[in-house]
Amino acid sequence: MSIINSQIKPFTAEAFHNGAFINVSDETLQGKWSVVFFYPADFTFVCPTELGDLADLYPEFQKLGVEIYSVSTDTHFTHKAWHDTSDTIKKIQYPMLGDPTHAISRNFGVLIEEEGLADRGTFVIDPEGRIQIVEITSGGVGRDASELLRKVKAAQYVANHPGEVCPAKWKEGEATLAPSLDLIGKI
Repeated sequence: MSIINSQIKPFTAEAFHNGAFINVSDETLQGKWSVVFFYPADFTFVCPTELGDLADLYPEFQKLGVEIYSVSTDTHFTHKAWHDTSDTIKKIQYPMLGDPTHAISRNFGVLIEEEGLADRGTFVIDPEGRIQIVEITSGGVGRDASELLRKVKAAQYVANHPGEVCPAKWKEGEATLAPSLDLIGKI
């Protein structure tokens, strides 16, 4: 069963954010576009490259009204320790959620049960709390924040322009498609 357009399940979490511990829940995500970005663990190798890439583009996501939430099965205390010791992680200004109970990772279907770690999963959630984009990669394959930004822009465009769709490699300002009988077999 596809989870596209499904409502996110309830959750609560402690997060490290801008030097403080905060509470984040599914209700926190309501009313705005969100990216929930799962990664296996703090103090690893591919993870800081991805989180740093997101940190570099975070202002661009913010301009679109999008909040980023990174999530691993570490605690919020571990996130703070990593933030305090890594130059790459110090750049992060988005909330870093702890999921030591694995509840959030299970809710999103990315928990590797036998390891107690999350897969690399990216979920774009609309303001109504519905999942619009899902990407899951294996542990050794890092994700690209600029491609995620492009996909978020496409999802927002489609949400704001009923009857239009974004073709492959679509970039903001480029032509979209209006599906109709006239287009069948013409693309």
